[in-house]
Amino acid sequence: RLESLLEQLPRKPGVYRMIGADGGVLYVGKARNLRNRVTSYFRASGLTTKTMALVARIEDIQITITGSETEALLLEQNLIKEERPPYN
Repeated sequence: RLESLLEQLPRKPGVYRMIGADGGVLYVGKARNLRNRVTSYFRASGLTTKTMALVARIEDIQITITGSETEALLLEQNLIKEERPPYN
């Protein structure tokens, strides 16, 4: 399921939220290019132990496309304050 989602990600700036099995937000991040950034979490090697633990818990990924990287940064900061994800 995540594979098809990753293939459909746009190459635009935005914010991504990684969601766990309970529906809670695990991590919030921003990207200049959503596809490149989000797919980097699923590469075969070079990930930290913390990142591997996060990836093992991801059930869904939600994205919000923004008009610019600056807009994405502001949205990311607000979402982290609201959601308080455990991996941020």
